[in-house]
Order: sequence, then structure tokens, then C-alpha cells
Amino acid sequence: NSPFSPSGGFGPQLDLVELPSYSKANSDRPHVGDVGIPKWERRGLKAPGVPLFCRSSRSGTPARQQLPFSVIGSLNGVHMFGQNLEVQLSSARTEDTTVVWKSFHDSITLIVLSSEEGTSELKLERLLQMVFGAMVLLVGLEELTNIRNVERLKKELRTSYRLIDSFLGEPELIGDLTQCVDCVVPPEGSLLQEALCGFAEAAGTAFVSLVVSGRVVAATESWWRLGSPEAVLLPWLVGSLPPQAARDYPVYLPHGSPTVPHRLLTLTLLPGVELCLLCGPRPPLSQLDPQVNRLLDRWWQPLLDPLRACLALGPRALPAGFPLHADILGLLLLHLELKRCLFTVEPSPDKEPSPEQRRRLLRSFYTLVTATHFPPEPGPPEEKAEVAAHQAHVPRACYLVSGTEPPGVGWRLAALQLGPRRLLLLLSAQSPIHGLRGLATRTLHALTPLL
Repeated sequence: NSPFSPSGGFGPQLDLVELPSYSKANSDRPHVGDVGIPKWERRGLKAPGVPLFCRSSRSGTPARQQLPFSVIGSLNGVHMFGQNLEVQLSSARTEDTTVVWKSFHDSITLIVLSSEEGTSELKLERLLQMVFGAMVLLVGLEELTNIRNVERLKKELRTSYRLIDSFLGEPELIGDLTQCVDCVVPPEGSLLQEALCGFAEAAGTAFVSLVVSGRVVAATESWWRLGSPEAVLLPWLVGSLPPQAARDYPVYLPHGSPTVPHRLLTLTLLPGVELCLLCGPRPPLSQLDPQVNRLLDRWWQPLLDPLRACLALGPRALPAGFPLHADILGLLLLHLELKRCLFTVEPSPDKEPSPEQRRRLLRSFYTLVTATHFPPEPGPPEEKAEVAAHQAHVPRACYLVSGTEPPGVGWRLAALQLGPRRLLLLLSAQSPIHGLRGLATRTLHALTPLL
């Protein structure tokens, strides 16, 4: 069965995320008491590593299953063996499991195993990038690349478990896969944006965003200029935390400030609607309280109704009443240069498949078209120039049909790219195949003003 089979069976079954750690920087100095580092490291070979943690997921929920230490050692050992021979082992497949290895800063190696049928290396590689980004976000790069005390690092990494587990489940967001910020389009966006900018100026910080259920409703220009992966991780972190009226959370920015912590302040305007501020070490939240209360009353009290309207936007992403064709069951719109996306499976909720299945189908279709059909997504300017120089033919559209027998059973999946925008549609079986491209084109034109 393919991951697009109507019979199901495509839910994520991630068995393990495991981090062996070694320090190459200290390989020429004798070590006393280093766990799992043999003497032959001093001859220029890499150490086999120390497992730091293991996280598992079954059917989208966290699981306590742990692989035997011998299996963990074998997985890391074969990777290290290849490295010592100057061979890079990145992935492998068995009859029922896909394994991906990825090393970061020559210090941390992440290993992921997935029993999900038809899973792709692209999906697992991006998962590992998000996991490492979460580790840097909450622990800092210095602690991960210059490991002085393994046991202390293990304790510090526990703060990242909740965020990492949210990647291993079946998230309603898709930024972990697309590396774009999940956004929503509020009905009164200009009013919210004006209030946000005024609040940011009065609060004395350029980095402010309005977040609902982990999705960005509005943000200042400086917030939008945050690099990847923190632009995706920060709202995702806020959405994964338990509700709280206010938070003062130390965070590192994996791209912008991986070794010097910043403060992430969150203020709850309504349950599920939060203001997020990035600022320096001063002033403390206790000193901000009187000032913040005055600012909240001034800028947000008059906008309670627009804020309440944002609550329903979480999973829907689009304003109520936005015209979509009746055959559309879900969509993903990406702006590849702005690194933002709209993702919804809410249209026609009374039809099959379920919202969970729709998310899986669109996620699987995204990995397929990204890995095999469309050109690589934009990176630095020099990478974009190199890609353009080597591509004489750039695909613009593709589609996939599932369950054509009997007629009217299954789904249609269509993808279209025009300029920096890429649209993926999940459509009902009643949608005629010959009309898929036209429907996708009209839908993309209708959505373009929103993103």
C-alpha cells in the first residue's frame, strides 16, 4: 500500500529518536571518566558516543518503548564505522523500517527510525533538523558542542522533550515539514497589525507576534525577519506549552543567537490567543507588569471581538466564508521566499476522509512533490542561482489519483507552482481529472492576496 492508499495505514510510527554524542574537539587530549569513549579516539578516530535520550511515538501518541542498548550501539556503530572510512551513511531501509542518521556540528548525531509505510528520507531528515533546532532553542549550542558533563546535559535536555514529542505525534501544524511558518488570515488583519505595531513600539521591542494555537496571526517586520528554524520553532513552542497568563522563557535562537540567550515573553490576551515578545535580559517580567497591563488595556481591549474571531481560525487558517470550490477537502499554500504557509483540512468537514487522514495525505503528497517533482526550495541567493543554471525545464504542476476503482471512490491530489507560491490541494473523487489544473490555478489566484 502506498501512503496515499485509501485503506489507511499511513500514520506515523516513529519508534526512536536517539542522540549519541561525541566530542571531536577534545579528541587529542586524554579523558578521565568519559562515558563510552575508548582510548583509540586519541589516534584520530571518532568515539562511539553516549546516548543522551530516546523518544518514541506510536500512532501519534508518546510511547515509553526503548530500544535495547545493543541496538542503539549497533545503529551508531555502523554510522561511526562509515565516518572513520570517510563514508557518509545518511539512510537505510529494512523490510519494515526506515533509518536516517544526521550529524550536527561534529558533536551530536541524531538517529530516527520509522515504521511508517512509505515514509520518505526527506520527511525524516527535516524531523531531525527540527529536533536539533529544539535542542539548541532550549539548551544552547555551546552546551551541545562543548559537552563537559554528560549527566548534566541529559537533565537540561529534558526541557525539550515536550517540544520534541509534539514533532513525533500527528501535529495539526505543518511547519516542521515545510520549514515555513504556519499562519492564519484573520478577517480584520489590518486592525490587528496596527495594534501589534503600536504595542511593540510602546513596549520597546521590535520582535512581537500574535499567535493562536501555534499559528502566527500578525507579526512585526523584525519578527518576520527571524531566520530558520527559530521562526518556526518559537510559535510552535508557545502552542505546545500548557496555558499560562504570562511566561518569561529563556530561549536561544538557533540561527540568530545560538550561544547567547534571549527572553521569550508571552502574554495571554484570550485563552488560546497570545502575544509573544523577544527581548533582552532586562527588565524582569515583575517590573513590566504595571506597564504591560496599561499597554494591553490601551491596544487590545478595543479589539476583543477581532481577537475572539481569531480563535476559530486555528485549524481553519482562512476567514469564514472564504470562497473555496466544494470539491476541496484540504489545501497547503506555501510562499517559498517569505517562508510562510497556510494549511487547512477544514473545508467540507462532513465528508470523508477525516481531518487526521487529510493531514496525512497532504503531508505525504508534499514530501513526494518536493523530493521528486518540483525544484529544490529556495535557499541562499548563490544556491538559487546555481539551481536555476542547471534546470532547463522546471515542472509547474502534477497530480495524483487514488482509488479510481470503483468510480467515485478515493481522492485527487494536485500541486501547482507559480513563482514563489506552491499550492497543494486534496480534492474529492467527484472532481474530474481533466479539470484539476484549472481548479488549482483559480484557487491559487484567489489565495494569492492572502499570502
